[in-house]
Amino acid sequence: MLPDGTYDVFVVDAEPDGEPDTLRLELAILGGEHKGEMVSMSTQGLGVDEIDALGLPGTLVVHVGQPSVTLDT
Repeated sequence: MLPDGTYDVFVVDAEPDGEPDTLRLELAILGGEHKGEMVSMSTQGLGVDEIDALGLPGTLVVHVGQPSVTLDT
């Protein structure tokens, strides 16, 4: 688990996660102490499908141990 903070990320893989508008993402961290590490997470409501999410940059925020991601669409 990553420590609380803000991380620049890149979507390496995305696939539907069983629920409507929910994706399972594989994110690569682009800088800092955790550069190159992979983070796997499920997220809902991004407004993109799995094909459109591939290769997008974004921001991962971990707050009180809970991750959330925003993609630059």
